[in-house]
Formats: sequence, C-alpha cells, structure tokens
Amino acid sequence: MVKFSKELEAQLIPEWKDAFVNYWQLKKNVKKIKLARKPKHVPDSNCGFFGRPVIDPVRILVGKVSEWANNGRDKPEIIQVKSKISGGEEEDGEDEFQLYETELVQLFSEEDEVRVFFEKLDDELNKVNRFFKTKEDEFVERGELLNKQLQILVDLKGVLSDRRRKNLAGKGGAAASGFVSRSDSDFSEDCRSEHCESPSDSQTDDAVSVEKRGVNSVNSPRRSKSRKGKPNTAAAMRIDIPATTPARTIAAVTSMLWEDLVNNPKKGGGGDDVNRKKIQCAEKMIRGAFVELYRGLGLLKTYSSLNMIAFTKILKKFDKVSNQQASASYLNVVKRSDFISSNKVVKLMDEVETLFTQHFANNERKKAMKFLRPTHHKESHMVTFFVGISTGSFVTLFILYAILAHLSRMFSPATKQAYMETIYPVFSIFALLSLHLFMYGCNLFMWKSTRINYNFIFEFQPSNALKYRDAFLICTSLMTAVFGAMVIHLILLSKGIFSRQVDFIPGILLLCSVLILICPLNIFYRPTRYCFLRVIRNIVCSPFYKVLMVDFFMADQLTSQIPLLRHMESIACYFISGSFKTHRYQTCKSGKLYGELAYVISFAPYFWRAMQCARRWFDEGNPDHLANLGKYVSAMVAAGARLTYTRQPSQLWMVIVIVTSLVATVYQLYWDFVKDWGFFDRKSKNLFLRDDLVLKNKGIYYVSIALNFVLRLVWVETVIGLNIGMLKTRMLEFFLASLEVIRRGHWNYYRLENEHLNNVGKFRAVKTVPLPFREMDSD
Repeated sequence: MVKFSKELEAQLIPEWKDAFVNYWQLKKNVKKIKLARKPKHVPDSNCGFFGRPVIDPVRILVGKVSEWANNGRDKPEIIQVKSKISGGEEEDGEDEFQLYETELVQLFSEEDEVRVFFEKLDDELNKVNRFFKTKEDEFVERGELLNKQLQILVDLKGVLSDRRRKNLAGKGGAAASGFVSRSDSDFSEDCRSEHCESPSDSQTDDAVSVEKRGVNSVNSPRRSKSRKGKPNTAAAMRIDIPATTPARTIAAVTSMLWEDLVNNPKKGGGGDDVNRKKIQCAEKMIRGAFVELYRGLGLLKTYSSLNMIAFTKILKKFDKVSNQQASASYLNVVKRSDFISSNKVVKLMDEVETLFTQHFANNERKKAMKFLRPTHHKESHMVTFFVGISTGSFVTLFILYAILAHLSRMFSPATKQAYMETIYPVFSIFALLSLHLFMYGCNLFMWKSTRINYNFIFEFQPSNALKYRDAFLICTSLMTAVFGAMVIHLILLSKGIFSRQVDFIPGILLLCSVLILICPLNIFYRPTRYCFLRVIRNIVCSPFYKVLMVDFFMADQLTSQIPLLRHMESIACYFISGSFKTHRYQTCKSGKLYGELAYVISFAPYFWRAMQCARRWFDEGNPDHLANLGKYVSAMVAAGARLTYTRQPSQLWMVIVIVTSLVATVYQLYWDFVKDWGFFDRKSKNLFLRDDLVLKNKGIYYVSIALNFVLRLVWVETVIGLNIGMLKTRMLEFFLASLEVIRRGHWNYYRLENEHLNNVGKFRAVKTVPLPFREMDSD
C-alpha cells in the first residue's frame, strides 16, 4: 500500500506545490508529540523486583475506573477553533479572508508540542483558504469576461450572417439558405489555416466598423441598441488579433491605414469592415480561452480535494498518537471553510461545459469533452519493445560495418581520402542528429521523473507530445537505417558492383529522410514533425514572428549544431556540383562561393537567436534581451575569427581568436549560470546556487557547473591545431561536435528546471490566452 505522502507528492500540481498543505512538516510535528509521550526512565526507590514502580498497577486501575465512569457521558471538547475576518478595505485593499485559530481546551501532558502542531495546522488551513479564494475569484472574473466576449462574438457572427444572406439573396435563395445552414463550428474549422495560428501575448489592433444590425462605427460616440431596446454588446468594439505571423503583421498595418482612410470624416466614405477571417480567428481565441479556463477550474477542484484528504489523514495521525478525538471538531471547521464549502468552481465548470457544447461543438457534448477533457494515451510497451529491437540492430550493424571496413581496407592510405569525403559528412549528420535526439530523450525522462511540466512550458498538447521512449525509438531507428545503408554502400563499393552509381546511396538516404520529414500522411509522428517544421520556420523568420519559449529553445539547439549545418553544405555541394560522378572532392572546397557560404552557415544560428532577442525586446521592453543579443553577437564574432584562422593561420589571427573566444566564453558562462540556470544568487541559502532546487543532491549541481565550464572551452583545440592525419582529424572534429551536443543536452535540463521554478514561484499552471474584443472607450 502506497503511503499517502508519496501519493500526495505524485498527484499535487507542481506549479502550486507551495500552496498545498505542508503534510510532511505536519508529520514531523506529530512525530514530536509521539516522542514526547514516551515515558522517561527515571530511577525510583519504589521499584519492585522487575524494575517496575510498585505504584504503576494502582495508576492503571485508577485510569480504567475513570475511563469506565466517563463512557456514559458526553466527551468534552478537546480543542476550540475560532475564526475571524481578515483583510478588506482597512488592510491595504486586500480581499476578505477567514482566519482560523485553535485554542486547547483540555490540558495535554505534551502541551507545547500539541500547541505547536495546531498552530502549524491553523497556518496551513489559512494558507490553503487564502490561495483557493484568490484563484477562485480570478477564475470567476475570467469566466464573466469570457461570457461577455462570447456574446460579442455571437452578435458579430449574426451581423456577418445577415450581411451574407442579403448579398446572396439576389443570386438565388438556394445559395443564401446554404450559407445560413452553416453551423457555428464551421467558423472554428476554417480558422485552422496558417492565417490563424495559436494566439500569443502580443496584440495588434484590427478595427471592426459596421453600421448594420445595430453595430456602430468604431468612432461613433453613440451606443447602438438592439431590436428589443437593449444595448448591443458588439457596439464600438475592436478586434485584437495577435500579430504572430508576417501576414498578420502586414494585415494589421494595412487595417490601421484603412481604418484611418475610411473612418476619417474629412475624407468621407463609409466602412463595412467585419471580416470573416477575423471573426474566425476571434472565435478560435475565445475557444482556447474557455479550454484553459476549464483546465484551471479542474486543477482548482483537484487542489481542494487533495488538501481535504491531507487534513483528514494528518488529524487521524494526531488522534492515534495523542489518544484523543480532536479530528472530528477540526474537520468540521475544515469542511465549513471556503475551499471545501464553496460551490462556485463546480457551477462555473458546468456553465463552461454548457456554453462550450452550445457554441463550439454544435450541441454535441461528446465532441465538447474531447476539447475540455482530452484523453491521454497510455504509454505502450510496444514502443519499448521496438526500442530494444532497434538498439540491437544498430549495435549489430555497427559491429558488422567495423569488421567489413577493416577487411576491405577502406581506411588504408590509398582509399581513405575518397571514402572519407563520401561517407563522413553523411555519417556525421545522422550521428549528431541521433545523439541530439538521444539527449532530448534523456531530458524528457529527467523532466518527467522530477515532475517538471515541460508540456506546459513548451505549450505542447499532452496527447501529441513526444515521450522519452518515442525519442529513443526515433534515435535508434535512424541509426539502424544509417548503418544499414553504410553496410550496403561498403559491400557494393568493395565488390565493384555498380561502381558509378554506388555513391548515390548517401544522397538517397538524405532524400528519404527529407521526404519522411515532410510526409503529409499521419504516420511517423506527424504532429511532432510538423511542429518541428513550424518552429524552424519561426526561427528563420525570427523578426516577423512572436517568439515563444519553444522557438528560442530550439534556436539554442541550432547554435550547438553548426558542424551539422556545415556538413549539410558539403553534402549539398557534393551532389549538386556532380562531384559524386567525377570524384573531384576539392571542387567545392576550393570554390569562392563555398567559402563565403561557410561564414553564412556559421553565423546563421547566432543571427536567428539574436533576432529573437531583438523581437522579444521590442515586444516586452526588457533590457535583458538586449544584453542576451550581445552574447550572440560576440559568439558570431568568435566563430568568424576561428573560421578565418583555420584558412589563414597566422600569429595575428591566433591572437584575435583567443581574445574574441575568451570574451564570448565568459559572456556565455555568465549567462548560462546566472540567467539561464539561476545560480550564483548571493542571498541563496545554497552556496553558489539558488534557494529552490529540484534535485535533492546538491553535489550534482556543482558537478554540472564544472562540466559546463569545461565543455565551453572545447574551442581551444582550434587554436592548438593538432596535425594528426586526416582520419584522426575527422574523428576529433566529430568527437568535439558530439561534446557540444552533450553539453547542450546537459544545459537543457537546468534551463527548463529554472523556468519551471519561475512558474512555481508565480503559481502559473494555466496559460493566459489573450481575448480578441476590446471596447474603444478604454483606449
């Protein structure tokens, strides 16, 4: 049977952990009471032959008689719980809260320990009540705001429907009736295109100016009224659609210009600016807000029930230790407190279910519940089975490849250069990619083990998010395919079969990988593949997209994969220039364009990341983003200096490389430890760390600091420039590139741990979705 403390730790909401009952501390207080009740061995002159006091039997008999005498009477109250109102207008404008305070009516032999226990219990009850009340008021206020937004949406959709019906009336009744028959859910379906992506925090104004069906122009001073004489909620409203894409940014600017042109009374003219696509996007935003509200209410309901069980369990432990019956009195007070007695959460959940079913699911409750309560697929053991099969196949093929390469003398001086120029870049691409996937799988495993809510941080859908077993399966399957192709290539090459076409195999392998990546069929983890492509698109177009956590996290991964990008350049040049036919491997390396592209590829990841910092500074106004931009600029300068030094080795360039690399390394180390990981807090109780740590062993953090410091210095090999032959040089390059990938995977865990702890500190467990409609009067 699992202890409740472990069950509570497994089920509590990680971001709200500090707001839960401190069950573990209360258990310690109960244990102190238990220790205080143990008899102290004091030598007594009235001891019998066996060391027991002679008076003990008399005390036991008197106790029994007293117990029998009290059986027929009502048991007196052991504790008395008083309550008072705290907060309100007199105390800094805070909301009113019920505060509870326990007084001991009966005298306990271990009075001090019992008093401390109930003081701590009162503090925990007040803490839970205060947090619950705050979150409840927040969700209720959000629900009222969403109801208003939904009413505006219904009115505007009615305006759009009436306008379309009148426009189509002249073309034929059938067409008009066909439009009217469209359900509300059709608007949500149309909004799944790339023109209306997931909403983010930034907002751009798009005007709504219609004078039909009582909806006034945005500049109209009067409020329109509906046919029943009530004010229309859609009057003088502005639609705020987040400018998360270049198309939306351009549309927002043109919309603002059009609003000035149309609504300027000097220029005259009228407007009819209710756009169907804007309404669809607004509907999707409101739908997402309802889903997040329902999720937050579910978390609050879980919070309430878990805390009630915790109070019940700890009071039963107290009764058992103290041989008293205090739990009944205190539990009655707990049941009357806000976090148990309030029914606002349940009522609001029922209301959200009803509204969502009516307006977003075409009155189909089952369809609505798929959005509100998405089912989480259980992890299948088949994935683990295939991981084992793939791993065994990969190891077998690797051993087979090593044996065949040795027997065929592919790494002899005569054939070494030709074979390495053909196979090494392709092998490095897939090997580095697989290593990165393996490290990401380890990250997923550690995040799950330490209850870091990475799905919430990255805004992934839990039903489609990649699990650590899936990452390991992709990694091992990819390496199995790669070494299978390498074995086939080696056999055909050594036997002289299809000698002119055999070098097509690396290209075919790359082509198949690209085709699988963009395959539209729902196979091979399509949600993950398409999410990856969307994030890469956002990174490449960094200044034009709202930067989310997953975007700059992936961009940081790319800064550690510059060798992979360089190998992709070599492979592209090798096949496009036709070198695989002529076997002239110096064609690409001696070309001027190839050398210039090497600089572009080395700069690109740092440039994209710098542009993301610039966009975040533009959106948020935080100067830390400009400082972060400087870090990536210094990395670009250092990368350019090292690349120039490898081509033009001289004493001057060596000095430039050392200076620029040292500056960039110090900058990066400071940002890693202080900003990204949150370490070196002077006021922290943990030396050189932070106050809150997820891992229990603090020594791991110190080892990680040292490891990250060492792996940041691998650029020193560029300055040393060891002359150890082509094969060993290639192997050394691959080893150093692998160390950087390992460092990045190691960095990932602590970066997300720090982000998770920031969410915990702010009790942020539900995403805040921006709402589309805003009154013009608030400008």
